[in-house]
Amino acid sequence: MGKIPKKTGKKPPEKDGRSFLARIAMREGLGKSVLMPILAIFTAFVIGSLLIIFSNAAAMAAWGSFFRNPWGAVVASFQAIREAYGALFTGAFGDPRQIAEAIRTWRATGETRPLLDAFRPLSESLVVSTPYIFAGLGVALGFRGGLFNIGGEGQLFAAGLASVYVGYALKGVPFPLHMLLAILAGMAAAAIWGAIPGVLKARFGAHEVINTIMMNYIAFRLTDYLLTGPMIAGSGALPITPDILPSAYIPSLFPAPMRVHWGFFLAIAVAGLVYWFLWKTPLGMEIRMVGANPRAARYAGVRIVRITVLTMVFSATLAGLGGVSQILGVEHRLVRAFSSGYGFDAIALALLGNSHPLGVVLASLLFGFLRAGAARMQSAAGTPVELIRVIQGLVIVLVAAPEIIRSLYGIGRWGKKKAVVKTASGKAGVDHG
Repeated sequence: MGKIPKKTGKKPPEKDGRSFLARIAMREGLGKSVLMPILAIFTAFVIGSLLIIFSNAAAMAAWGSFFRNPWGAVVASFQAIREAYGALFTGAFGDPRQIAEAIRTWRATGETRPLLDAFRPLSESLVVSTPYIFAGLGVALGFRGGLFNIGGEGQLFAAGLASVYVGYALKGVPFPLHMLLAILAGMAAAAIWGAIPGVLKARFGAHEVINTIMMNYIAFRLTDYLLTGPMIAGSGALPITPDILPSAYIPSLFPAPMRVHWGFFLAIAVAGLVYWFLWKTPLGMEIRMVGANPRAARYAGVRIVRITVLTMVFSATLAGLGGVSQILGVEHRLVRAFSSGYGFDAIALALLGNSHPLGVVLASLLFGFLRAGAARMQSAAGTPVELIRVIQGLVIVLVAAPEIIRSLYGIGRWGKKKAVVKTASGKAGVDHG
């Protein structure tokens, strides 16, 4: 016979009846930083699936005869979703079968051209992600300092103008000195562009949102003037600058047709630098203090005016690097629409990444893959490219409104734990916070 266990007088642990997601959400760091973005992205893609069905003629025709053939309607819907998201995947990462075949060819013959063609979609995704990372880091740093930098697009244009001018006007300077001078010129122009609203905010209390928006329009109109006058290429009618000299290029990692360049790794390094600066240096701590509680920071001896100006300067410089990388690494000249909304999308990236450098990098990669794969989705599956914008917007709405996610998935408030309390009758009750 087995031994009879002794009674210890302790009650067995109460079984936690909460869902798996709710238990994860109890930890505030996982809930806000990890779980919320993942659920927001998943929900956005589910809603996007419904939009794919509504925009697919075959699927809608099948649903028109639902009562005669309900299974056919379901199959047609899943087929439309699979084709659209499959084309999105191959447009962002490449076709796995083509990649495998290119690798086999390369091993057998040493031919690299099929390999470059197979990995070109992934290269384009990284090219699109690079300015996203820079611009997102700029907006995120501003958020950490309590500033809402809406001027990322204008700062991109200001940096692009300065870097392209140094790139084509400064002659006889060897690589890499010429490239470094062009990068520094772009950073300086963006810093000046950000310092203006920073000083207006710190000295006169002018709201940075209004000022940065106005600076955007100034940058746009200044670009129009320069591209049709002093910086126009030759006597042509197109509003475009001369090509920069090869000595100012940010080198590519691989031969054509792959366009990914060293600017991507520079963006990753800058993300690590921003993390170190914000969390490991006294100045970064002061920026976060001002962003969290300006009054307490003032009582702690922080010079609010100085920190406000520096925060906007640093934020604008990071955003400007997005324009510099696009000019020196990809375009090699400047046209009117060289930045297709990178500065404005950066606001969404900072929100999705919780204003953390790692989160911004991951969000930028997501947006880069979506944007790069959108063209393939439209050409191969016939799904409108605007669907990607809808999905991006849904992600931001769901991140900005966490109550929607908590209601959909039955998640309580972040970091709230059950607590046993005594009721008026002396019985134990559960307080969910």
